[in-house]
Formats: sequence, C-alpha cells, structure tokens
Amino acid sequence: MAKDSTFDVVSKVDKQEVANALNQAQKEIAQRYDFKGTGAEIDFSGEKLLIKANSEERAKAVEDVFGSKLVKRGISLKSFDSGEPYASGKEFRIEGTIKEGIDQTTAKKITKQIRDEGPKSVKATIQGDELRVTSKSRDDLQEVIAMLKGFEDADLQFVNMR
Repeated sequence: MAKDSTFDVVSKVDKQEVANALNQAQKEIAQRYDFKGTGAEIDFSGEKLLIKANSEERAKAVEDVFGSKLVKRGISLKSFDSGEPYASGKEFRIEGTIKEGIDQTTAKKITKQIRDEGPKSVKATIQGDELRVTSKSRDDLQEVIAMLKGFEDADLQFVNMR
C-alpha cells in the first residue's frame, strides 16, 4: 500500500519584517513635507496597529505608506486587515491588525474549495490555525497547491510537503 503524501497550509507573517516596515513608514511620515503639521503617525502595540491624522485623507495616506512598505518587505497586503477611518476628537483614526493563522471560517472555505474543485483523492483537515492536506498522489497535491495560490481571503503558504 502506498504511503500518503501530505502538506500543510498555513498563514504566517514574519514579525521582524512587519516591525521593519513599521519603522520605515514612521521615518517616511516624519520626513515627508505633505505630512508636516498634520499630526500623522502610526503606532503598533502588540496586536493592534493605530494610524492617526487630522483628516480622513491623511489617515488613508499613512495607511498607503505602511502598505507599500509591507509589500517592499515581501508581506502580502492580505495579511494586513484595516478598519474604516473614524473621528476621535479632532483627529481621524484607523485601527488595523496583522492577521496570522487561518481562522475557522477561512479554513472551512478552503476545505470546501478543495472538496468541490480539487481531485477526489485529496482530503483536507483543519488542525487549529492550519490545514493538513493528504492524498496518495503527489501530483494531486501539487494541483491543489496551484488551485489555492489564487485564494483571495488570506495569504497562504504551503509547508511540510512529505
């Protein structure tokens, strides 16, 4: 009997690269002329990212600067989840988070897509914040990887191919 081949689907973010992107964004915001006197700043405290500015447009511009720094560092924008700008006193704020791991609803969407569109021999199981995909055929697993590369809801990586 042939041994099953497996791989794991994960969604991980390099925290050091996020910190580097944040530092670069803070430096650019401090130096750019169009941000002078607008109270524009970006802070990260553990899980939450807080963007502040004196207008909604400036807050969105700070968010764009941070997003461009993430992309330059090789982090997908799918990993950055930001809210809508809201007024807080005299300033506008945007709260965001860096998503890591695959939540239950996204995991269920992925397993449903594998079941519906993938080869019949492939099985996907949810294991905490990651998925394990198994099959007897490595070719079927590679077909599933190719199918999941276009997944829109999360930044997915494929690890532990055995």
